Formats: sequence, structure tokens, C-alpha cells
Amino acid sequence: MSKYRKKPVVIDAIQFKIVREIPCKFGIAKEYNSDEIANFIGNVVRTVTEPNGTPEGHTYFEIETLEGAMKASLGDYIIKDVKGEFYPCKPDIFEQTYELIEE
Repeated sequence: MSKYRKKPVVIDAIQFKIVREIPCKFGIAKEYNSDEIANFIGNVVRTVTEPNGTPEGHTYFEIETLEGAMKASLGDYIIKDVKGEFYPCKPDIFEQTYELIEE
């Protein structure tokens, strides 16, 4: 058995998040940073909320990757890797793997 260390790599990333909550007659309408993400990945982002047994539902959008379409859920980071491919990463994994070096 051999041991390996992950090479230090600098990546670009953006977190899928709520940017504004707007009161409306049905409760609270949420505005997401979908336009900012679309500019980052260079593609249209369609935000979807599907029922999941909770009042808020499950909000996500899909990213086309080499492995097929992957869902990016609210709170996930969207990473642009060193080859220019985009993929989602769960916040806990992202925070264990990457550290902020520049905003």
C-alpha cells in the first residue's frame, strides 16, 4: 500500500443560495442566484422546486457533466475544475477540501 497527497489545485466555485426573500400572498417567494450561476457556467440555469413532503420542497438545477446530468441542490457549490468542467459539490465536502484564497 502507498500513501498519496492531493495536489494543491486552485479552482473557481460559486454556491447556489437564496439572495432575497420576498413576502407574497402565498408566504415567502425566494430569489436565487441563478443568473450569477448561469454567467459562471456560461449556460442557462433553470431552477426547479419539486415536492418532497415539506412545505418548501426540494429546489435544485441540473448541470450537464461528463457523467451525465447532476442535480445541484440549494447550498451546494458549483465547481469549475482544472479542465473547465462544472459539477456540484456538497457543502461539507467542499469545506473539507477547499479553502478560500481570493474573493
